[in-house]
Amino acid sequence: MLPMLPVRSLLAPETGAAEMAPALGELPEWDLSDLYRSPDAPEVARDLAAAATEAEAIRTVYQGKLEAAAQDGAKLAEAVKAYEALSDLMGKIASYAGLLYAADQSDPARAKFYGDVQEKLTRISTDLIFFELELNGIDDAALAKALATPALARYKPWFADLRKEKPYQLEEKLERLFTEKGQTGSSAFGRLFGETMSGLKFDVAGEAKALGIEQTLNLLSDPREPKRKAAAEALAKVFKDNIRLFTLITNTLAKDKEISDRWRGFKDVADSRHLANRVEAPVVDALVQSVRAAYPRLSHRYYAMKARWLGMEKLSYWDRNAPLPDKPERVFSWKEAEATVLGAYGGFAPEMAGIAKRFFDHRWIDAPVREGKAQGAFSASTVPSVHPYVMMNYQGKPRDVMTLAHELGHGVHQWLARDQGPLLAPTPLTLAETASVFGEMLTFKAMLAGTRDRKEKKAMIAGKVEDMLNTVVRQIAFYTFERKVHEARRQGELTADQLGAFWMEVQAESLGPAIDLKPGYEVFWTYIPHFINSPFYVYAYAFGDCLVNSLYGLYQEAHPGFVAKYFDLLRAGGSKHHSELLAPFGLDARDPEFWNKGLRVIEGMIGELEAMEGAA
Repeated sequence: MLPMLPVRSLLAPETGAAEMAPALGELPEWDLSDLYRSPDAPEVARDLAAAATEAEAIRTVYQGKLEAAAQDGAKLAEAVKAYEALSDLMGKIASYAGLLYAADQSDPARAKFYGDVQEKLTRISTDLIFFELELNGIDDAALAKALATPALARYKPWFADLRKEKPYQLEEKLERLFTEKGQTGSSAFGRLFGETMSGLKFDVAGEAKALGIEQTLNLLSDPREPKRKAAAEALAKVFKDNIRLFTLITNTLAKDKEISDRWRGFKDVADSRHLANRVEAPVVDALVQSVRAAYPRLSHRYYAMKARWLGMEKLSYWDRNAPLPDKPERVFSWKEAEATVLGAYGGFAPEMAGIAKRFFDHRWIDAPVREGKAQGAFSASTVPSVHPYVMMNYQGKPRDVMTLAHELGHGVHQWLARDQGPLLAPTPLTLAETASVFGEMLTFKAMLAGTRDRKEKKAMIAGKVEDMLNTVVRQIAFYTFERKVHEARRQGELTADQLGAFWMEVQAESLGPAIDLKPGYEVFWTYIPHFINSPFYVYAYAFGDCLVNSLYGLYQEAHPGFVAKYFDLLRAGGSKHHSELLAPFGLDARDPEFWNKGLRVIEGMIGELEAMEGAA
């Protein structure tokens, strides 16, 4: 599986890529040669063979013997290091296949290569299933004694996380079956969704040719209301035309998860995600309750104000991301975007800007909109022995600059954590959004400080509020929707009408009475890739945004040693629990007031906009 963060979907630009290209300048396409030169490069076959050989060697040497090896901490350390090295090699191959495929999901050759690599790596992985199961079979006292060995001590956090998995692990034969069947189960349906979505075409009234989903979604932020409406209607039509397929995919994946959860002993539909995120359910519950309670003070209040700005009694759902009137949207060339983000990063810490600059200088970014390219944006961590890669669909709007800052934040985080090694570098999703959202905030503040025009400043603040609402309110609504879907699916198969009803219910609650959810919107659940690829991932965005609001407040207050503590947090990767990482800042995610503090930042910005409205 490709080591990356799930795609980030923000509605942004309003014109097609062909129109924008001259203003944007040359957009970079990534150079994947640091992984492999091509799919048929001899190194690919060589490394696949080497991975299979090494997996067989580990199985031969250690299967049935890890408990005995624990009597000698040095011997157990040798086993773990061999396992870690193989993880890096397999991750490198998986990353290359996944990135190549993401760049053009419509290319049959790339799709075949991706599928073939997944199958081969899955076969190799099944030979290693015994390893973590046997480690969890070691007596606690014996393991504690072994971990006192210096060579093994650094893996203590990894063993602690592994122990948390123990109650939900199955015996080896079942684990092998789950792994192998995943290729024709959840992974296959995820691939079907991705290839279907990237191949859809939308006939938008007034457009010379059919558009892909990225360009069509981007038209929802066009300054012209008829164009936004036409885009929404085109989206609704195509989603409806494919509703049977998307309903089947959703039902199948929800049932697949229910089967897995039942066999493993997870009680709540989101428990497996909480475990993977290394976050406790009460912490997530406190976040969700705080955000839902704040809907009237946040989204309801803001969209009512925006309706007044646009001279409407209510906003149609396609007006939610409309730009403010009388404010021409600036187009940022790629070079301007680069300078903006690096300048903001450098103002915080030169080291941060230096790391981000590597992505531009060495072609670690893939920016153009292309036929068949995956939607949204992501940063793929790949493996510690190489470096991250960023993918986005850049079209020159301020929100695209923010998306660039967001993904580079991930990239900086992944780069700094690489010294932890393959087993400890991966960051739980809740903390994985910290650097990305912080990078956005730095960039926004820098852009705002350089703005003198009052209308432009108002538009920038409004844009940031909308991004924060999309990140906090919208994602918690998504989480609520997913809970309804997965809980109802445990009772039987769901119809498209039921799914649409769940969607409309949570959207009405979260967006408020100022948004008119007209017919057609009930099928907009279909295009959200997070529901397919990473169930219940979405609350991590809200977690990260509220966390960053609190962190940024401390930074503005000149919290002692803030920059050094922040870099320590990023370098830790997945080697520490969120409570350990937040403790130096005096923050505690278990306290509802922690979340309310972050939400008050958004409230304050909405209040600032209301004051500007009153002064107009």
